[in-house]
Order: sequence, then C-alpha cells, then structure tokens
Amino acid sequence: MKEQEKEKEKFNLKEEIISWIQILVIAALIAFVLNRFIIANSRVPSASMENTIMTHDRVIGSRLTYYFNEPQRGDVVIFYFPDDITEKTYYVKRIIGMPGDTIDIRDGHVYLNGADTPLEEPYIREAMETPRELHYEVPEGCYFMMGDNRNHSSDSRAWQNTFVKKEKIIAKVLFRYFPSIGKIE
Repeated sequence: MKEQEKEKEKFNLKEEIISWIQILVIAALIAFVLNRFIIANSRVPSASMENTIMTHDRVIGSRLTYYFNEPQRGDVVIFYFPDDITEKTYYVKRIIGMPGDTIDIRDGHVYLNGADTPLEEPYIREAMETPRELHYEVPEGCYFMMGDNRNHSSDSRAWQNTFVKKEKIIAKVLFRYFPSIGKIE
C-alpha cells in the first residue's frame, strides 16, 4: 500500500509542477501581448517633463490610442528617439507642432502658424530661455516635440532629426504608476 501512495505522490508532484509551468507560460504570454500590442511602459530618466512627470517616474501609455485617433497637440507621448537608428531609446515629450504647422520660438514663447499671441501652455514649469529666435516648418506626417521643462529638455529644438514621424509614436501616456500614481494630462 505504501508503494502505491509513493507512486501517487510522485505522480501528483509531477502534475503540480506541470500545472505551475503552464500558469507561468500563460502569464508570460499575456504580459508579452499586453506590453507589445496594448500598453507601453517607460521610465523618464531626466527632468525634461517636470512638473508633469518627475525625474525617474515610470509611466504607462496606450498603444491602441493612435490606432483609432490621430495624435493631438498637447498629448504627452512615448516615441522612438529620432536620432537613435536602432530604435531602442524611448522618449517622452509633449506634441507641440502638428503636420503642416509652422513653429516660431521667440521671447520665451511658442507661436503657431504666424499667430500674434503665444500658444497657451499651463503645463510649463518656468519661463523658457530663448537666446535666439527659432523657426520650424513641420513636414506632413511628422510632429514637433518639446519637454514641459523647456530649459532642461533635449527635444525637437536640439535633435539632429528634428521631427518625429507618426509611425514612430508608440503610445499616448495615460498615467504614472511609480513612485506615485497619477493621471497625466
């Protein structure tokens, strides 16, 4: 009788191990699908988006948003850094210029499409320092990105490849989840 019980225990142990392996494989597949097709996860290593997103915050973005809607001015997005040809570096910035826009930066303000009044930007951390006037013409299918902490942001103004192509935008940032939780607007 004891031999039968030992065999049964071994058999049950084997089933238990197989069951756990199946659970782990399914969990890994779900995580892969979520991370590859539904959400994007990014860590912001610098102060370029303060006070909207703080240094070292981790954010989640929706990859699905731009399948159904076009990116909008003011959206905070995760995208491939345009100067990284390997497309391994994610950046998080705010869309300022839309396809076809002209952007003029002068006297610490952004002016769109020849407007006399500057773009209203309540999310800006401090007045932007502008040692010289800048002018950009956003090509079709591209976007002009800027950080909210303009004086400490490497953004479209500094990149060799100034504009971000639409297909390089990965996700719209929805919220931060670490070290605190909060919605991003």
